[in-house]
Amino acid sequence: MGVLRAGLCPGLTQDMVQLLKSHGIKTVVDLASADLEEVARKCGLSYKALVALRRVLLAQFSAFPCNGADLYEELKTSTAILSTGIGSLDKLLDAGLYTGEVTEIVGVPSSGKTQAGALQRIQVVHAFDIFQMLDVLQDLRGAVAQQVSDSSGTVKVVIVDSVTAVVSPLLGGQQREGLALMMQLALELKTLARDLGVAVVVTNHMTRDRDSGKLKPALGRSWSFVPSTRIVLAISEGAGAPGSERTACLTKSPRLPTGSQETVDFGTWGALEQSPLLQGEQA
Repeated sequence: MGVLRAGLCPGLTQDMVQLLKSHGIKTVVDLASADLEEVARKCGLSYKALVALRRVLLAQFSAFPCNGADLYEELKTSTAILSTGIGSLDKLLDAGLYTGEVTEIVGVPSSGKTQAGALQRIQVVHAFDIFQMLDVLQDLRGAVAQQVSDSSGTVKVVIVDSVTAVVSPLLGGQQREGLALMMQLALELKTLARDLGVAVVVTNHMTRDRDSGKLKPALGRSWSFVPSTRIVLAISEGAGAPGSERTACLTKSPRLPTGSQETVDFGTWGALEQSPLLQGEQA
């Protein structure tokens, strides 16, 4: 809930806000949970006025009750699952890509994050720095919103390949604004996924940890909270493994236990019938 300030609701004046804050009542939650008789005595305010104020604030800020059946119906209508075209990858993703979420695919160079065959079905827009990327995403949001209003929406997946290319140059050294720009990009991607009902897929590189020397996803801990699902690709080893075969490991998921692995053969990827049009952002 919000911070108490003058004009937040009728009857809440600047003098009243200062009195309440001087006695530790700084937010709507503080006022809603406080003993109003004690607050009235300490602050020299009218008890009836405080009761009326709390009633208005609760009505303004409280969430509407929602039963399970209504929530289930809302989820059914707002979420779609899109097949990747590879059965083993869909299995790892709990049936496919979920609209409203950000899915991240991580891997070293040549691990299969970007597939030429897949790109033939994707409209590609080139963006070579984070400012171009943000401009493209904002334009895309407007375009998709227009498609939705016209009931002709066709874009269901947005791919950023790769997010590392535009973010890495901003991090480290004296680039103080780098982290803020990275999180602004994260907000744009999550808002695009949630508000317009598209699945957002980003690719990320691997980097070596300074202390342990082990490979880990790039962009650090702050970025790790952005994707809902993360899959790490590795080149399959062994004499019998074909060149298009990769090992995919689920390292983050809101639905399935992490640590699960599947063998993914990108050589079997093919165009699906009745597949959605994909929109890509390539850096």
